[in-house]
Amino acid sequence: MAQPTAPGHAPRGTSGHSGRSRAWAVGGTVFAGVVLVVNGLLDILKGITAVASDQIYTGIDDYVFRFNLTAWGWALLAVGVIALAAGLGLLADALWARIVGVTMASLSLLANFLWLPYQPLWAVVSIGLGAWVIWALTANRSVGSSSL
Repeated sequence: MAQPTAPGHAPRGTSGHSGRSRAWAVGGTVFAGVVLVVNGLLDILKGITAVASDQIYTGIDDYVFRFNLTAWGWALLAVGVIALAAGLGLLADALWARIVGVTMASLSLLANFLWLPYQPLWAVVSIGLGAWVIWALTANRSVGSSSL
């Protein structure tokens, strides 16, 4: 026999928070998609800037990880283009985009760590956004999700 429930309460054995959990999961994925698009565009701009002129960034002589800024610019450009594509795929709710998004956010996180001496504030912001994207894309979406 079913147990009566108070108005506004979920029946025993079911979660009253499934709607909110679903909203957070979907919202986190949409936010991750937007962050990937924006971060991808910014990586593209940083890459173009480094390719166009090595003198635009301050040279760091004693940095452990020394790279040719032109080569580093091409790497950022490639990461940016793939991150942009993954972000657009996430906004279309494609499974491949979730996998590529986590991979690209991880690579972007590492790339921005290496970029710290050149643009410390922006690199820290990008690292934080990359960490958020990884969390949002790997969070449990099984609550009411049938699209994946």
